[in-house]
Amino acid sequence: MFDIGPGEIIGLAIVAMIVLGPDKLPRYAADAARMLRQLRRMANEAKSEVRKELGPEMQDLSLTDLNPRSLLRKHLLEPMDLDDIDDLGGSRKPPVQRGPGSGPAAAPGTPPRYDEDAT
Repeated sequence: MFDIGPGEIIGLAIVAMIVLGPDKLPRYAADAARMLRQLRRMANEAKSEVRKELGPEMQDLSLTDLNPRSLLRKHLLEPMDLDDIDDLGGSRKPPVQRGPGSGPAAAPGTPPRYDEDAT
């Protein structure tokens, strides 16, 4: 999240020890840990309250589902299931050919006719 490496953490700890001193450092570390626990508790309570307010049909909704990147990946990049199309009232009929070249289908293995007006 913050992209801080182990060397930077050690450097921050040394600076904190110099600035705060060895006698005040444990107290400030305990206060910081207490504040972090309280923030996590508040975030979890807010998340559960939002889920409760959305109702039972949205219980399986997670925050990662609302991320635009994962939303696009889910709806655009995943292959579409053809059974879902049947459920929506679609069909798997071949497309109807219309226009000047809409005569009978060519024999298998022959290349399609070239239409200069279409290009």
